[in-house]
Amino acid sequence: MNRISFVIALGLTTSFLQAQWIKQPTSGIPRTADGKPNLAAPAPKTTDGKPDLSGVWTFIPGKGGISQQLKPSDIKPWAEALHKERDENLGHDSPAIQCLPGGFMAFGLVKVVQTPGLIVVLAEDLEYRQIFLDGRQLPKDPSPAWMGYSVGHWEGDTLVVESTGYNDRTWLEQGYPHTENLRLTERWRRGDFGHMSIDVTFSDPAIYEKQWTSKVMASYTADTDLLEYVCAENEKDRGHSIGKKSDDTKHAVKLSPEILSKYAGHYDLRAKELTGVDLVPLTVAFEDGVLKLGIVDAPGETMVSLSEKTFTGFGGYIDFGKNEKGEVTNLVIRIAEGDFRADRRK
Repeated sequence: MNRISFVIALGLTTSFLQAQWIKQPTSGIPRTADGKPNLAAPAPKTTDGKPDLSGVWTFIPGKGGISQQLKPSDIKPWAEALHKERDENLGHDSPAIQCLPGGFMAFGLVKVVQTPGLIVVLAEDLEYRQIFLDGRQLPKDPSPAWMGYSVGHWEGDTLVVESTGYNDRTWLEQGYPHTENLRLTERWRRGDFGHMSIDVTFSDPAIYEKQWTSKVMASYTADTDLLEYVCAENEKDRGHSIGKKSDDTKHAVKLSPEILSKYAGHYDLRAKELTGVDLVPLTVAFEDGVLKLGIVDAPGETMVSLSEKTFTGFGGYIDFGKNEKGEVTNLVIRIAEGDFRADRRK
């Protein structure tokens, strides 16, 4: 994930609070005795016996990815250099900053609509994706598209989706490029009512010597709905997207491994107005002598230490809090959208 806004990076929007149906109860779902959605209930089935993936979900990136699975020698030198350039420029020219489609799979709040022959995935930024289940084959010579072309079939209770035909203007994780030869294979599994996982395999032999995988975790998000978000409407962010990653290193302070290791751990972010879910798991890892901050098990971004308690992260700053015993108890993400606290798990 690039050091751009945490909200943009997840495909989320602060206008969530203004949603017309933010407190509209979702009908026809299992609930516990206290009226809360029963996320542990069995996964629903369609009339033809297939898992029903329909509903409003929060998609969060999980483990895997290029940085975790490929070596620099597996990547064409020009692509590695472009990745480093984009990282240094903090993603100033990313599709998200330019209000262009992100392609692939949206993160944040999405709606899945399932019919026997077609699945549609809708995002709040008005992007949509079609997965055809009517037996058609992928196009032989597709006109390159932002969202590509997707066909799917069922293998037992797993939906297998093949996608190709992407243009080369979208970015992979952490700003890595791809060509029009990119191909994706996804395996969607709904383990119970409230949880779904999507394992994605990427292949682009024109740049990468090996294929790699990543995981998307999805949580059913009840009693709300999508609210449209038009990035280019009254857009004022791009003009303020300045600076370079190395600007932070000029002000960095050297901290001992003993100090840095104390911050490593798992934290639960409370930012429902941004994410639509009660808690978003964050991981602070101490790796190769530095701290890295990631969402769930997704590849973490390196945090630059500006003081003993303040670091860079998610396009803003991270402040760690301690109790009277000097134990690290929380972190606060300070970004343009506000301050958001994450408590450390015990």
